Amino acid sequence: MVVTNNDITQKTYKKLSIQVSLSGLSFCVFDLFTNKVLHTAEIAFEKNKVVEEQLWRSFVDNTILTKPYDEIVVLHNNNLNAFVPTSLFDINFLASYLQYNTKVFETDFFTYDTIVPYEINNVYVPFVNINNFLLDQYESFEYKNSNSILVKKLLDISKNKDEKQVFVHIQKNTFEIVVVKNQELLLFNSFSYSTPQDFIYYLLFTCEQLQLNPETIAVQILGNCSVEDANYKMAYQYIRNCSLLNVSSLVTTFDASETAIRNHFTLYHS
Repeated sequence: MVVTNNDITQKTYKKLSIQVSLSGLSFCVFDLFTNKVLHTAEIAFEKNKVVEEQLWRSFVDNTILTKPYDEIVVLHNNNLNAFVPTSLFDINFLASYLQYNTKVFETDFFTYDTIVPYEINNVYVPFVNINNFLLDQYESFEYKNSNSILVKKLLDISKNKDEKQVFVHIQKNTFEIVVVKNQELLLFNSFSYSTPQDFIYYLLFTCEQLQLNPETIAVQILGNCSVEDANYKMAYQYIRNCSLLNVSSLVTTFDASETAIRNHFTLYHS
């Protein structure tokens, strides 16, 4: 969805992407000619402090955020979402798709992203307060749910692969499991975790529910993870075919390291 005050801008041939959550934000600047990443940064928010105040401080401390850009994309990084096939989708009943997996209120604002060309809609609750803050900073911007980007790109990756694949996108306190088969979304779920034991429990439980054998299923991990991390070591212990997502083909595209591409996967693909 696009939010705008005024569309009159001067060309800079640069794009700004911001991914924001209640615990912090990350952002990057792209060269629109080459699609290479020119700058990337992460900012953690302090607990028990007003999000808008910390956003304001982020803009004061990072003046690159206040420069003009031809395109601005904002990713709302939360799990207040549900994927709905187009055949079952009705724009008049957005709240009903979320009521069974998310605590929703009558005052909530609901919107959706269309996942092209997969005939899927991602219904979600955006951070309205954050959008309002950003409207004071930018003439216009487009916003999406970060999981829309994640699912679309993983569906793209699964093309012509008839075996089921499990992708695990790890963040600081949450992780997403996406199961696909040749561009068909079989499962999306998000879990909160505190320890590697929590992490492996939810991962193995999901595999069990889908009748996926840890001895044979391919599990690919991306996000905030490396082979030295406790979460990866735990997964590697219990799942025979476990690896970090291979993003070597994107190193030249983005002019970034494989670690950065995995860590900022949704941001870089925005």
